[in-house]
Amino acid sequence: MIIKRTIQYAIEKNLFKNKIVIIYGARQVGKTTLVKEILKKYPKNSEYYNCDEIDIRQALTDKTSTELRAFFAGKKLVILDEAQRVKNIGLTLKIIVDNFPDIQIIATGSSSFDLSNEISEPLTGRKFEFYLYPFSTQELESVYSSLELKRLLERRIIYGMYPDVILKEGDAAINLKTLVLSYTYKDILQYQNIKSPEILEKLLQALALQVGNEVSYNELAELVGVDKNTVSNYIQILEKAFIIFRLSPFSRNLRNELKKLRKVYFYDTGIRNALINNLNPISLRQDVGALWENFMISEKIKQNNNLGISANTYFWRTTNGKEIDYIEDSGGYYLDLNLSGKKVILQNQKSFYQLIKIAP
Repeated sequence: MIIKRTIQYAIEKNLFKNKIVIIYGARQVGKTTLVKEILKKYPKNSEYYNCDEIDIRQALTDKTSTELRAFFAGKKLVILDEAQRVKNIGLTLKIIVDNFPDIQIIATGSSSFDLSNEISEPLTGRKFEFYLYPFSTQELESVYSSLELKRLLERRIIYGMYPDVILKEGDAAINLKTLVLSYTYKDILQYQNIKSPEILEKLLQALALQVGNEVSYNELAELVGVDKNTVSNYIQILEKAFIIFRLSPFSRNLRNELKKLRKVYFYDTGIRNALINNLNPISLRQDVGALWENFMISEKIKQNNNLGISANTYFWRTTNGKEIDYIEDSGGYYLDLNLSGKKVILQNQKSFYQLIKIAP
């Protein structure tokens, strides 16, 4: 079964405009499936290249325009999967877009570590960037009825929304743990030669246990056994690997905002649960509130990304303890989700409203 990704339409709309299309996303999130679905619409003069393969990397590394012309001869649409594996890929892509305007390149990257750094300067003004996350509830609406979505909601919160987990229900627990062990750390440990997987694991588990709470880098540093700067650096790396994201406190005083604590959430609650080895049903859990909060906010973040909505996101808490879990500022309009009280103020957010209605 193929579940169509919402960003596919936007990607296809921006093809053949003399710009490179870049798709970022974590490993196993569905990038390869997405680009191959796009390829089906161009059966002639198109090609898929997996840059994990050494001969493909060699063919694209430090090549002249003449050599690249020969390699791409006759091609109109070219996929470069895991493009960050190619040394100096930014310069290669710049040569292609500057010299071969009839060739459309779609490059994917399983993290924004190397690919973003490599292409930032060479491809200034020459690229469209997209982000692919685990399935959203909005995307699942295309194959599941409202009743099925309601029945499966608890399972989605526990096991998450990665394609392998959704599409292979019987092996969900095994596939989820494999994702965490085999893929979650792969890019992170390779980045800047990080050689302390035990520290990274402790930090991830600490963050998983503090979902919904304000996070202190000093406390995390003491808990994990490293300095504050290392914690800050690792959290930035985890963000670039599309594992976690942060919410800032809402404040009109930027100076105060920068000084305050942050909240950290996981893009996928299944990954979060697997990290703390807790795949128990809702009825046996003590963290239902935090899980629900994480799931809802991550769904909203994914929906904004998929629909091309640019928004600043925050949480808000008063000195006497009153709190709003999520505030979204988009073009002067505010979206307020008080998740614990199920309070919802929405402007034209039909799909998300449907998700709210099926909440337990």
